[in-house]
Amino acid sequence: MRQLKIAAVLIVAIALQSALRAVWQPLAYVDLTLVLVVHFALQREPLNALFVAAAAGLTLDALGGGLLGAGGFSKVLTAYAVYFVAQRVMLDTTLLRIPVLAGASLIDNVVYVGMHRLLGQTPPMPFVQSLSYKLIATTVIGTALLHLYDSYFSTKARQRQQFTVRRRVARRGAGSLRRGRRM
Repeated sequence: MRQLKIAAVLIVAIALQSALRAVWQPLAYVDLTLVLVVHFALQREPLNALFVAAAAGLTLDALGGGLLGAGGFSKVLTAYAVYFVAQRVMLDTTLLRIPVLAGASLIDNVVYVGMHRLLGQTPPMPFVQSLSYKLIATTVIGTALLHLYDSYFSTKARQRQQFTVRRRVARRGAGSLRRGRRM
């Protein structure tokens, strides 16, 4: 069941990333699949992160018409690097995820362009323009998306919601006991 959810989220991210270019051209620089890869790598789920990275990279390569496999390799390498760092350092706060997303975007773009240059292909965009726009857009949007997920959909958010419900119920019960004592 979990793998079906991951596949559905991956399909939605790929579809959104492909459709954003048609909506507004600057949104094409947001790499939603990289944000998804970073999320799974930060959750310390290496197999899910590597699977999502390979599938997303190969699919985007096939849709984008670039060098087939360069995006998959760059995303898999990025997933491994983020997982390696997350395994040794606690990166559970939103503030610490900003440099992680920026570093992941940097690694992904450098490896992608490096693969193109190594194999004699011209990258789809100039390196500096691609690096700067993707780094800024992916870091800003990715930080917002990861914070939104942590605030509303994660297990920690569910635990906080359960705690607030329990606290409200406990307050109501304590209030009725106090009223009984006054009489």
